[in-house]
Order: sequence, then C-alpha cells, then structure tokens
Amino acid sequence: MSDNGTPHGEVVSHDSDGYGASAVRLDQGHIEGTGGLPERFENPGLPPHVARMADHDEKAAKRAEKQVATLFGLSSLFTVVFVVAFFAIDRESTAFIPGIGQTSLYNVVIGVCMAIALLGVGVGAVHWAKTLMPDAESVEYRHTQRASDEDRQRVVSELTQGGEKAQLGRRPLIKYSLLGALALPPLTLVVPLAAGLGPVPKDALSKTMWKKGDRLVRDPERTPIRADQVTIGSVFHVLPESIKDSEHVLEDKAKAAVLLMRLNPEDIKPQKERDWGHEGIVAYSKICTHVGCPVGLYEQQTHHLLCPCHQSTFDVTQDCKVIFGPAKRPLPQLKITVDSEGYLVADSPFREAVGPSFWERGHA
Repeated sequence: MSDNGTPHGEVVSHDSDGYGASAVRLDQGHIEGTGGLPERFENPGLPPHVARMADHDEKAAKRAEKQVATLFGLSSLFTVVFVVAFFAIDRESTAFIPGIGQTSLYNVVIGVCMAIALLGVGVGAVHWAKTLMPDAESVEYRHTQRASDEDRQRVVSELTQGGEKAQLGRRPLIKYSLLGALALPPLTLVVPLAAGLGPVPKDALSKTMWKKGDRLVRDPERTPIRADQVTIGSVFHVLPESIKDSEHVLEDKAKAAVLLMRLNPEDIKPQKERDWGHEGIVAYSKICTHVGCPVGLYEQQTHHLLCPCHQSTFDVTQDCKVIFGPAKRPLPQLKITVDSEGYLVADSPFREAVGPSFWERGHA
C-alpha cells in the first residue's frame, strides 16, 4: 500500500474528464505502456486568409505607399542632418534639454538623428511588408532532398519575380525612397569612423625635438652634461635642452628620450658608431623598436641594452644591433659632439624615425 492507501502499481485517475488517467507514480516500478500515439496526426489546417484593405482598395494601397515613402524619406533626411551636425556643431557647446538638463548639444543631435535615420528605414520596411507585400499563407509538404526540375524552376521563377510581387514596378515612389534610405543611413556609421580618427599625423611620428646644437640635459634634472662627466660604464637618461619650450612635453619626451653611455673606443666595432659619438661617448634612442617600450637596463660588462617589456636586447658595441628578442631594427643613434664649453650637444637630428615600425615610417 502507498502512503495514501493506494496499492502500488495502480493507475490513479485525478479528474473525472480523464486528465491524469494515465499518470503513474515514480515509486510504482515498471509498468508496461500501450503506446498511445495515433498512427497519423490530423492536419490542423491554416486559418482563413484575411484580406487587407490595401489588397482590394487602390486608394488604401496608395496611402500605404506614401506612408512607407515618408518613413524612408525621414530616414534619408535625418542622415543628411546627422552628417551636417557632425561637422557643424561645436563639440563643447551645451543646451538645456527638458527632462535631461544641461547636456552636450552635439551628442543629443547626432544621437537623435542617428536613431531616427535607422528607425525610419526599419519601420518603413515593416510597414511595407505588412500592407503591400503578399501575405498569403502557403504550405510546402515534405519531399525528397532534391526537388523536381519543375519545382526548382518554379523557385527560380519566384525569385526573379520578387520585385514584381513586392510591387516595386508599380510603386516607384517606394523604390526610389528605399534606395535613398538604404544608401544614406550607413553614413551615420562611416562618417564618425572616418572623421573620428583625428588628423593625419603626417611626419609627426618620424620627427623628434632634437636639432643641431641642442644640448643634452639630464632627465629629470634638466642640467647639461659635460663630456668629462661621462665615465666608462656610466649611463645617463637625457633629453634635448629645448624640451623646456615644448607645448606637449609628454608627447615630445616620449619620442626624444635618449640613453647616453661611454665605452672604450676600442670596444666599438662599427666606424660609423665611433664617428657619430665623441671619444667613446655614444647616444641612442631609448624607445624600443619593437613596440615602443623604454629601454632602461644597461649591462656594463657586456654593453647590452635590455628592454624589460619583451626582453629585446641590443649590443651597444655593434651600433645597437638586435641580438635577442622580437625587435627587428637597431636603436637609432643620435650624432653628438661638444660645444665650445665642453658640453655635449646634438650634431644633427635623428637620421631615421625612432620607435616601432609603421607603414608610413620614413626618415626623420
């Protein structure tokens, strides 16, 4: 017996109408079923087709056509307004918007214009489909994987007649307004992408502040360096003295940072490196040619410069040639000399662009 007095294995009927008559408790063990599925399901059929007003009233169809064209036209109009506002409205200007308060006029205008431009083409397409395109239901019965030649030809014929069924030929107003609505709204995405990239850098990435006669000064003290103050094995982090006149100090410092070292002239192998230095004192860009990290570690015994980010290693005795790591180019050398007072100065700007490679990379 079960807890409620029902013998185990007995089917319980819960409702007088038969609902639950086949319900079996989970603790009743194995019970042989009878199947219960019909051999064939009856076709439920389709509800009767309800004709729309535009299907039998040409005036209603014309009215729907004008409504769709109006929506497409609004989409095109607000796309044009978006493009004009993107360039015409000052991005710093503000305005009072009811319900929002004081906010950026630029953001509100381009946001509203973009929303209406995209909404117009979407709502117009839905309204077109609901009022003018064919809406009769059809049934396709199961068939073999490959349709017959007649069916395949019928599908091709229906596809080629799609424009005619959509009444594009009879509704030229929709056709031309749709072209504008589809062609213009993408500008709301393309214009910010293209114009928002900022001004073309031109040669800003290739040039630094270094110029002929610029004194080398310590960073961050900004004090000049005499040649006799640079001993063998020492390393100085230096900048051009003209950095004090920069309007964009961080940007200019990021490109102009230089490492100054003194080696035994006999340890320097390339003649060019000796000629561009002064009595074994050489200066090289501090910006790694891999991805622009600062090369900040100098091994005095091996004369190696190491970038701590990705372990690119440069041999100072070989014109900062890459001997290990992902960097592909040597560090650019700054040609230096001394002035009449014995201070180290740049003899010329960098002869090549400093830092990592880029497509437009040229000479400094």
